Amino acid sequence: MPLQPFTFDRQPARAQAIQVAYYVPRPTRGVESIRRDGYDSEATTPGFDAGGSHPMVPGNRAVLRNGIAYAPSNAPDSVKHAIWAVNSIRNRPYTWGGGHGSFHDYGYDCSGTVSFALHYAGMLEQPLPSSDFLRYGERGRGRWVTIYSRHGHVFAMIAGLRLDTTDLRYGSDVGPRWHVDGRDAWGFQARHPIGL
Repeated sequence: MPLQPFTFDRQPARAQAIQVAYYVPRPTRGVESIRRDGYDSEATTPGFDAGGSHPMVPGNRAVLRNGIAYAPSNAPDSVKHAIWAVNSIRNRPYTWGGGHGSFHDYGYDCSGTVSFALHYAGMLEQPLPSSDFLRYGERGRGRWVTIYSRHGHVFAMIAGLRLDTTDLRYGSDVGPRWHVDGRDAWGFQARHPIGL
């Protein structure tokens, strides 16, 4: 294509404001833990077979093998269910707002991922945005599950493995993944589900 002549005679057009669409989380009833007798997370969300064969290792710490988390045999069933459920989404892409309209989505963001795990642990009925995790459960680290939250990001430590959507090696959002290494929790608040 040949070059086209141009001139600087025209006055530049006046700058116009642009309109941007973005996800606004819907209001939630509350952020307290919902664990109660008779609550069956598998019955309320299809796609997870709690009775099937799932990877497990002896002891108190989860083990990561080829990207799959093996739940510790000494963990409460709710923790095992969270680990096994997250294994089913561990290769999904990062999608901002993913996992908020439904627990089953094409991709997941950080809070959608943590919400997914807590839902299958029987600790959450609907997804929460990252800032709502600042008030979730109880303060401090839990024995089995700790949620680290700040405005804009959330990740969880579950039975010794980090559940995060951020790849710290390459500095990008990759989607739900298990990691054996922790991360700097400076600026995050530690919370945990009641009883875990």
